[in-house]
Amino acid sequence: MAKKQPAKRVPKRSGPPATKKDRPDRDRRVRQADRLARILRVLELVQSRGRWTTKAIAEEIECSERTVYRDLDVLRFAGIPYFREGDQQFIRIRPDFKFPVMTLTEDEVLGLSLATAMTNARGLDVTKGATPTTMKLAAVSSEDTQELIEDALRLVSVLDLKLADHSRHHEAIKTVQLALVQRKQITGLYESPYEANPVKLKLHPYHLCLIKNAWYVIGRTAEDATPRTYRIARFKALRAVEDSAEVPAEFDLREYLGDAWSVYRGEQTYDIELQFGSAVAKIVTETIWHHTQTAKTHRDGNVTLTFRVDGLNEILNWILSWSGKVTVVNPPELRTLFIQTLQSAIQMQTVSNGV
Repeated sequence: MAKKQPAKRVPKRSGPPATKKDRPDRDRRVRQADRLARILRVLELVQSRGRWTTKAIAEEIECSERTVYRDLDVLRFAGIPYFREGDQQFIRIRPDFKFPVMTLTEDEVLGLSLATAMTNARGLDVTKGATPTTMKLAAVSSEDTQELIEDALRLVSVLDLKLADHSRHHEAIKTVQLALVQRKQITGLYESPYEANPVKLKLHPYHLCLIKNAWYVIGRTAEDATPRTYRIARFKALRAVEDSAEVPAEFDLREYLGDAWSVYRGEQTYDIELQFGSAVAKIVTETIWHHTQTAKTHRDGNVTLTFRVDGLNEILNWILSWSGKVTVVNPPELRTLFIQTLQSAIQMQTVSNGV
């Protein structure tokens, strides 16, 4: 009788055994999205009528031939008939097969084209933008829709937004985007204008947002439960790490920003009252400067704008741009800061000109 072999000892795992339920749902969605993108890429290559064999497709999309075979099976199950042509077995879509034409309304086409133009604007072009997606939608749309998209893209432009220069930070912005979707922490050196040396940060990212003219990431460090706002362009060598990010389900961007004039909230809330002369009354009321803004036009043509803001520093910079055309009515603290800043500017000019 053969000697009974002792059972192999399997090292114990700490904690309960992993199950499918333990896998984060977001990871599953990311994998599904990656697979769908790959299958659509296979379809795009086959439709191009190039010299695409399973081997060539595998090399192009950087996967195994077995994966390509599985993706082709998915296309066949979806009702897309393909065949192999010639000695080299080039993969073709049956010529009598017609893909469904996507129907877009005129408003949808114009909205899509406007969004595409905006993502091509300098400062917003942090990725390839919406152009590739728009072109793919146009390819499966009717001829009339294709012409409308082409005309709209040719006739609509977004220029001179006065955004901060992010040309060297496209990868950093994409890193934050992916980290947010995958719920991963990020780390990098942060160069604050208020610190003598760069500070190494490791953040739980909460939100990525474009505020006024720059991109910011809101997040917190492991040592601080309070989230803070960080300007993307000030990060050096920003990268994602494998550690999971903890993002409170109740986090609300509007509540976090509160009544800040722009990015940073002050500790005290102020009711602001400004009066603009009739010469600029129409111009200043053409824009919604803040979500708390109210306007009252007087008989003499002057206009009073009121705001409620957290902190004075950011709104002070805006008021200074209207110097000579605005009177600070309230609060007194803001009026004092305004006068002091103007006096300092006059003094600087006087000294520099030797007056």
